[in-house]
Amino acid sequence: FIRRKDRVGANVVRIGTVYMIQERKCQMLEIFNSQTTSYEEIFNREVEEKTDLEIEKQVLEILREVKLRGDEALREYTLAFDGAKIENLLVTGEEITAAISRVDSYLLSVIEEAADNIRVFHEKQKRENFEVREKEGVILGQKTLPIEIAGIYVPGGSASYPSSVLMNAIPAKIAGVSRIVMITPPGHDGRIPDVILAAAKIAGITDIYKVGGAHGIGALAYGTETIPRVDKITGPGNIYVATAKRLVFGQVSIDMIAGPSEILVVADESSRADYVAADMLSQAEHDPNASAILLTTSPSLAQGVALELEKQIPLLPRSETARESILTRGKIVLVDSLDQALEWSNRFAPEHLELCIERPFEWLGKVRNAGAVFLGNHVPEAIGDYFAGTNHILPTGGSARFSSPLSVEDFQKKTNYIYYKKEALERDKDKIVAFAESEGLHAHGKSVSIRFEKDMIDE
Repeated sequence: FIRRKDRVGANVVRIGTVYMIQERKCQMLEIFNSQTTSYEEIFNREVEEKTDLEIEKQVLEILREVKLRGDEALREYTLAFDGAKIENLLVTGEEITAAISRVDSYLLSVIEEAADNIRVFHEKQKRENFEVREKEGVILGQKTLPIEIAGIYVPGGSASYPSSVLMNAIPAKIAGVSRIVMITPPGHDGRIPDVILAAAKIAGITDIYKVGGAHGIGALAYGTETIPRVDKITGPGNIYVATAKRLVFGQVSIDMIAGPSEILVVADESSRADYVAADMLSQAEHDPNASAILLTTSPSLAQGVALELEKQIPLLPRSETARESILTRGKIVLVDSLDQALEWSNRFAPEHLELCIERPFEWLGKVRNAGAVFLGNHVPEAIGDYFAGTNHILPTGGSARFSSPLSVEDFQKKTNYIYYKKEALERDKDKIVAFAESEGLHAHGKSVSIRFEKDMIDE
């Protein structure tokens, strides 16, 4: 990571954003001080906010081809992008059974227990129908219905994500969705990872197709000879998948546009540097554009975490990805107080927020914007990713300011209904007509008044 060298002190040589401390210690990140550096100078999301017009152009062409040529286009793109020649896009029951037989029995039991935890949490999210009967002769109500067909996207490529299968499918099942269609990219051998198929079986999904990428999103949005058109698409993916979801939105519903992973840790002197560094790396290993940020009131912790990052990164199988993420998007910031830390966190609105502090529940009320909050020094973000039961499909890129984690409600729609007795309508007719005519919509008013004009004529 050598970019330039500047001597900045007797024992310290600055190499770009890297500090090499000569005495066998090294510190990867500059430690910012909130007293001398503003929020705007430290934080930005340029990577997430940039629109890559070339990618959009490519995705539009892919979507057009899928819409026109269906399965034929899917097979061509799967060969081109995944290196897999696929004849039968549907995963057969025999393939699912064989895959489960190859998965370690302990891992299967862990996935089953995680699925149970997710069900328990998400069952609490079910909405009830309601009626309002506060006025004589008037009934207002809302009924909640499941969407009919849900399409879930499970990422593939450099890693397999059985947890994403559970997080998408179980809320849909609880919502009452009658058909769940899952797509996921195959490997070069044309197979879906065994653990993905095992998780799908545990979640109750058998409608699985060997296709991913933007072309898979197109298949779910438009339908093909093999894959049905769905009502909603959920699940994270790479920039091509995210772009495709954005472009088909309106023809089909989507959950969110997922950007690079984020973790923001607020820590005080009660935290351990090795724990905090490990938590930051849990997101940095996802993506070079992932953000791993520490806001702390403790100078010694800030220094310790910077050193721990350099110590732990070489031990990771995905060390290059983690290193690039930390160097380009990582931040360590000394703040004046926990109040300031929470203020800056709310402005950033992170996907994952860890409060690695004493008495974290006392500070939970100050959190306004975060996808998920992890309370205390023994609650790493990975608990939420895999096992606790909350959903790990979370808003990114600051969208936690206005959006929420994936939930049962994402797979439901609401319909309002109204009933007025004739006497109730007569009581309110003049008010409705006045309101309509104030907007220049006289036919609206007439649709009310005509019901009583006829009665006057009859009389």
